[in-house]
Amino acid sequence: MSDLILFWHRRDLRIADNTGLALAREQSSKVAGVFCLDPNILERDDVAPARVTYMIGCLQALQQRYAEAGSQLLILHGEPVEVIPALAEMLQAKAVFWNWDVEPYSQTRDRAIIETLKAKGIAFLTDNWDQILHSPAEIYSGNNTPYTVYTPFWKNWVSKPKAQPVATLQNAEGLTEKEQKLAKQAGVKALPTAKDLGFVWDADLIIAPGEAAAQAKLEEFTAKAITEYQEQRNFPAVDGTSQLSAALKFGIIGIRTVWQATTELLENCNSEEAIASIRTYQQELAWREFYQHAMYHFPELADGAYRDIFKNFPWVNNEAHFQAWCEGKTGYPIVDAAMRQLNEIGWMHNRCRMIVASFLTKDLLINPQWGEKYFMQKLIDGDLSANNGGWQWSASSGMDPKPVRIFNPASQAQKFDPDAEYIRFWLPELRSIDTEFLVTGKITPLERRAVGYPQPIVDHQKQQRLFKLRYQQQKGEK
Repeated sequence: MSDLILFWHRRDLRIADNTGLALAREQSSKVAGVFCLDPNILERDDVAPARVTYMIGCLQALQQRYAEAGSQLLILHGEPVEVIPALAEMLQAKAVFWNWDVEPYSQTRDRAIIETLKAKGIAFLTDNWDQILHSPAEIYSGNNTPYTVYTPFWKNWVSKPKAQPVATLQNAEGLTEKEQKLAKQAGVKALPTAKDLGFVWDADLIIAPGEAAAQAKLEEFTAKAITEYQEQRNFPAVDGTSQLSAALKFGIIGIRTVWQATTELLENCNSEEAIASIRTYQQELAWREFYQHAMYHFPELADGAYRDIFKNFPWVNNEAHFQAWCEGKTGYPIVDAAMRQLNEIGWMHNRCRMIVASFLTKDLLINPQWGEKYFMQKLIDGDLSANNGGWQWSASSGMDPKPVRIFNPASQAQKFDPDAEYIRFWLPELRSIDTEFLVTGKITPLERRAVGYPQPIVDHQKQQRLFKLRYQQQKGEK
């Protein structure tokens, strides 16, 4: 057996501030990275071409980072439970390290690999958390149960000390030429392109792949936008968010690195407005972690509603209405602009995610799982925990103390896109329409026909009443 430790990358495609990789380097100078293209993930019907394109770009950057550190990133394609232990055995590795994950599939997969490694006498690192600041076991209520409401979770979570970023991998010893030949025999191949895998995305990515790009995006955001975040984050026409969601989803940047950047700003900030904005951004990071803890403790969330009242809710599920929603042809400008943004760049502003999710569930009365899946098919930052949590919040089916929340598309547009900048950008056919009519949606039928814009497919007020009626009926049956 050699001194080699294989580090299995999954949602941590970086060598900086990677806790599991740092532990591997502490135990051995001979460390090589591994990434497995998992058919159980890539062959699902909810994989976004933009997301795969970004991931492959990040893997290319990661291979370069390993080369600079003196080692290699090996690429496998197959069932992880088979190919990871087989590679470790072929190379006589003394251990396989990886960072733990909250998702149900990951948990099942990792336990199966642990059993295989045990049978082969290969050591492994377990229960090491890297993608979150606190493990699910650290944050419990006073009753020693997981939190199901965000506010008390936040108060507990923010009160706990946060770990500092860990050292970057450097001066690692990689595989010898003989070991590289053995690795090829075990299935190691060149990194394919996204198109090789069947995913075509020719548009620009909202964030460039790789650690350097993610770090630059963080520095750009913390230089100014974060100090105005509390107010500006709600306006989709304003570049007021970090746009780090894809980097955090794939772990292109460490969460400790992001948190440290925000705390350093707080320590050197004298403006009350800026302090409030930075704290608001930290709360958004906590929301991300709340949803991850929820998915870990309640894996059934991935399969449906948390609240019993919505487990058999009488959704209408009109296929034509759903298609109109997907294509941005509902006749509601703010909704259609948001869906066009999603379809064209693989990303949507968070305020708009709430608007379109509310519209799908409360106006069209369509099962939120339809929208949740469509988002995953398009989003560059598509993440099970965050996407599921957001959809369940919008549908009122999840962990939210407010029973029913309904967004009025017109009032949302008036408040958050008052000059219709966002609407006009994504719906260029409406640029000649008066702002008042764009934000209220009160475009006349004649004007709609003239510019080729559809009539509203439903009446918001009527649908709101219908949803509330069905909700009360369902509530009475429980």
